[in-house]
Amino acid sequence: MLELLLGDEAVALGALDAGISGAFSYPGTPATEILEFIQQRTRGVDGLSARWSANEKVALEEALGMSFAGKRALVSMKHVGLNVAADPFMNAALTGAHGGLVIVVADDPGMHSSQNEQDTRYYGDFAKVLMFEPSNQQECYDMTREAFEMSERIGLPVLVRLVTRLAHSRANVLRSAPAQVDRGVRLANRPQDWTLLPVNARRRFRRLIDLQSALREYSEHARYNKLELRGPHGILAAGLAHNYVREVIGSDSSYSLLKIGTYPLPVPLIRELIDHCSDVLVAEDGYPFIESHLCGLLGVPGRAIRGKRDGAFPPDGELSVDRVRAALGMPATTTPPKVEDLPGRPPRLCDGCPHCDTFSALLEATEGMDRVLFSDIGCYTLGALPPYNAVQSCVDMGASVSMALGAAKAGAHPVLCTIGDSTFCHSGMTPLLGAAHEDANMTVVILDNATVGMTGGQEVFVTGDAFVDLLKGLGVREDQIVRIEPVKKQHQRNVELVRKAIEHRGLSVILACRPCVQVSRKATKKLTEKEQASGAPA
Repeated sequence: MLELLLGDEAVALGALDAGISGAFSYPGTPATEILEFIQQRTRGVDGLSARWSANEKVALEEALGMSFAGKRALVSMKHVGLNVAADPFMNAALTGAHGGLVIVVADDPGMHSSQNEQDTRYYGDFAKVLMFEPSNQQECYDMTREAFEMSERIGLPVLVRLVTRLAHSRANVLRSAPAQVDRGVRLANRPQDWTLLPVNARRRFRRLIDLQSALREYSEHARYNKLELRGPHGILAAGLAHNYVREVIGSDSSYSLLKIGTYPLPVPLIRELIDHCSDVLVAEDGYPFIESHLCGLLGVPGRAIRGKRDGAFPPDGELSVDRVRAALGMPATTTPPKVEDLPGRPPRLCDGCPHCDTFSALLEATEGMDRVLFSDIGCYTLGALPPYNAVQSCVDMGASVSMALGAAKAGAHPVLCTIGDSTFCHSGMTPLLGAAHEDANMTVVILDNATVGMTGGQEVFVTGDAFVDLLKGLGVREDQIVRIEPVKKQHQRNVELVRKAIEHRGLSVILACRPCVQVSRKATKKLTEKEQASGAPA
């Protein structure tokens, strides 16, 4: 049966057909649709857990617990989310997996919606685990299913790496019969393996090293790596880059081609390609991971290895058909559109967004002050752009509170930070715990719009009155908490409350509570449709 699917959706369907009992994630483009698809397909189905986690570290640990219980679990996140989950990821390679454990990470070359371009393949190599890199939506489905089989066969977590263009493009996927999986609890009752005391960890690390030969053997014979020896010019293409190369060279017999879809790298196939060719172009989205392995420090004697390191491809951004053509000395096939006459349309906050009123109040309250305003990951990062030009930093999840604490310790004043409700639960609680303990001279502004707005309106763990209870539990005194309603009619009152919070020498936390305008519109639309369907007056 064929289905037209995004790459993300193909991964999700592959996981469902592999017999998972749980899917764990934190929203992050370009990986968000994986869990959303699973939630959509399993709504009302018993025995399968598919809910958002507080952050990526928690998601991976929850999945690891499900694997410990003998059930298959999928974890999905964007590339920077793996930074957050790096601790359990590295250690899960030592504990191993009991039930199949697959971690899907979507990288973002070109930084369409991310802070950096980091390449997840380095994490996979660092952890010494098997990794798949699909080149199309069908492989997203097939590789995910095979990843679960391999995870249980070798007793290790397995990594699947996507990139934005694959995650967010559609193609037909041929679905095969769902796997018949025992969904009963089968605990991995091996404390000597799962308790990483040094005496156990040393032994488990030795096991991981010993498994490398089996991983290499699998990769060398995997059906996702394919060598076509023809002409003297070689191309090694990994993942999605294989599609660009195929489109460019067609049936040109002067090129030999090696497609890479699994890691560890299939060394015998690479050696065959290099022995056959006078030069090899390495096409890969992300960092020059394969190219660096081939070249090492001194290169390959008698062979020209080309790619990002020698300038054949630009060192940043995504690959494309035209970039492959340029690397092969061919003219571009498309002419970039002329944009000088088009008006600029920079991103901005939505009309009616509560963050607009919050930033307006913050700016007026600090007018004339030499203020510092740190911000965080979310819609409100757009406060760095006109008309507000208010934000002075955005580094990583939760960094606004930590950086504000550091600046306050340095003696800066006034020091403010803005952080969203979901980001606060993700990574902002821990630094606030320290700020409350020290009664640091800083003002934390929590933007409670009751949703994860930037990634499509996913649920949040805490909002409204429950937020006040959470803050108190972190050590913030009730007299340090100020609630405002960010609407225009409350503007002057909000300005006064912000000024008062700043003037207080010590910690103050402003809770700006108003639902996201997009979520409110959707809720109103659903209510209207429900009333119309029931015949009730709208």
